[in-house]
Amino acid sequence: DNHFAPSGWMGDYGDIRLDDHWQPQGKKDAKTVIRIVYSAQSRQGNGWAGIYWQNPPNNWGNRPGGDNLNGMKKLVFKVRGEKGGEQVEEFKVGGITGDYADSGSASVGPITLAKDWKQYEIKLEGQELSSITGGFCWTMSRESNPDGAVFYLDDIWLE
Repeated sequence: DNHFAPSGWMGDYGDIRLDDHWQPQGKKDAKTVIRIVYSAQSRQGNGWAGIYWQNPPNNWGNRPGGDNLNGMKKLVFKVRGEKGGEQVEEFKVGGITGDYADSGSASVGPITLAKDWKQYEIKLEGQELSSITGGFCWTMSRESNPDGAVFYLDDIWLE
């Protein structure tokens, strides 16, 4: 079950296109994946963009919410770049601040993506995870991807 929604668009959010049911053309029976296009046009003037998967949606720590993830040892996910060489600054769990801030935070990155799928882990052991609104996040910069980037996510789960 997915308890988090990709509702927390950040930075140059106008530079992001998200398709969370993308399917390769000509492969109607293929499994869907998440496809993200980052144009690097800096539409909001920030030079970076990203998305938080949040619970409840659109909660930036200004209201109660979140899931209790205590006992989870890691968040696992698969990612690949469309061409290879795309750079994601950070993949993250937690880290939302505010009156109802996430109780913990862990991340991995920067990561230079390959054209083939690769599995990564964000280690959660030792974190206080009793209240996590930001269940998953990625950020990417114009500096590292001046021509933009396309990448794919799949099989995001907690263990």
